[in-house]
Amino acid sequence: MQLISSDFKKGFVKLKVTDKDDLWYLSHLIDQGDIIRGKTTRKIKIGDSENAKSVKKTYTLSIQAETVELTENSVRINGKVTEETEDVPKGSYQSITLEETSEFTLEKPQWLSYQKQKLQEACEKKYDYLLCLFDREEVLFALTKKFGYEILAELKGEVQKKAKAVEIKKDFQEEIIKTLGSYHERYKPSAIILASPAFYKEDLYKKIPASDLKKKIVLAICSDISERSLDEVMRRPELAETLKHSRARQEQILVEELLKEINKNDKAAYGWKEVREAANSGSVLKLLLSDDFIHKKRLAGEFAEVDRCMKMVDSLQGEIHIISSESDAGKKLNGLGGIAAILRYKKY
Repeated sequence: MQLISSDFKKGFVKLKVTDKDDLWYLSHLIDQGDIIRGKTTRKIKIGDSENAKSVKKTYTLSIQAETVELTENSVRINGKVTEETEDVPKGSYQSITLEETSEFTLEKPQWLSYQKQKLQEACEKKYDYLLCLFDREEVLFALTKKFGYEILAELKGEVQKKAKAVEIKKDFQEEIIKTLGSYHERYKPSAIILASPAFYKEDLYKKIPASDLKKKIVLAICSDISERSLDEVMRRPELAETLKHSRARQEQILVEELLKEINKNDKAAYGWKEVREAANSGSVLKLLLSDDFIHKKRLAGEFAEVDRCMKMVDSLQGEIHIISSESDAGKKLNGLGGIAAILRYKKY
């Protein structure tokens, strides 16, 4: 995301969507009641009733958001037009769709500190990491995104079995190195994580010629070659420095901290009722919400109460973290009701 200009005292920012990851952030930054100003198309009638024609025209309009819908390639905001124009009456309904390259203005009555933090996070340099999990028979390539992972490829090699002689048509490790080089050129990741059980990673690393590719590689351990193991690798202690900018790792650490507090029956609350009571008492230090929880509350028309809870936590300098349900951390949080809190002090 590109921040073109801002005036938080007046409540507005002008932004440009630069990649699809930005859309996830926008779906959580834009609240009901916010003013969105951007380009949109609208059908209008030209001519009298008998000879009238419907044509599409492009306008720059301001609408007050009522609903926000996230799709794979866009964020669609629907609401009432706030300013009269020649063809578009004030108070009529209109949608604005934000996609890659869209420029628009977002105006809020008040920017909360966690919203400013999310905006800053979206505008910061992207740190994508290429993960390669492999053993002697299979390999999984994945790219980290600002939320979750993109699985690039899953391959099985033609390797010689210990108990069965077969003709080996390809060198599996050479194929992995070749694919690594291709993905490195295409995605230009900040680092490449080479993970395997046992000693396979060291053997493959020795075969890679000295290059920009090799300079970016760090080695890690994984228990198996599966999507589940991606989260395991991201938690590895040997990657702490490499992944210090990784959102996925930060989310995992947060949820692990929460689970430790729950297991100790100590400073934790989970489930909407319990968290709401903790927020009302001012005891929430860190509030964790999954994007699925927020989406369901919006669909049910119950988000206003959640928003009040978030504002209360924010006003007392508590942290607010919205966690992607696509990640392992998000799935664990959804298992606790989609909302939980790490508390300042024990409940009892």
